[in-house]
Amino acid sequence: MKRFSPKFRIGNGYDIHRLVKDRDLILGGVKLHHPENLGLDGHSDADVLSHSISDALLGALSLGDIGKYFPPTDDKWKNADSLLLLSKIVELVRNQGWQINNIDSVIVAERPKIRPYICSMKQNIANILKIENDFVGIKATTNENLGPEGREEGISCHSVVLLEKK
Repeated sequence: MKRFSPKFRIGNGYDIHRLVKDRDLILGGVKLHHPENLGLDGHSDADVLSHSISDALLGALSLGDIGKYFPPTDDKWKNADSLLLLSKIVELVRNQGWQINNIDSVIVAERPKIRPYICSMKQNIANILKIENDFVGIKATTNENLGPEGREEGISCHSVVLLEKK
């Protein structure tokens, strides 16, 4: 039986981290100012945007999740820059013979306002993915005071990626 070889693969990713005192708030490699000086708690820099894109890329190729490659039990990744982790996953995707067509992400947070930082986030992500800015979609929304994001306990991100066989 001939094996079907798709030209496209779609993946989706999700991540959420708790907001805590005395941590930087990093999204898409950009340091944001939170009005109460809160940041995201995690083993790495806890960049939920980079993590959700990483999981979307890995999921599209059935390669597991970010924790498989950068486990929180490994001190090597303590406080790691999540853009570096994302770049390693991009390399893995390319080595599998795939190119990134586009990504779309939505960050869920009550505060701070994300819009002023989106252009910088897009540029950082586009540089890591080695695609044009126009193929990186980043949006932000609130949760209307519902759930952990709405109660400002954390920030989450959902991402979708389309891969194309080289």
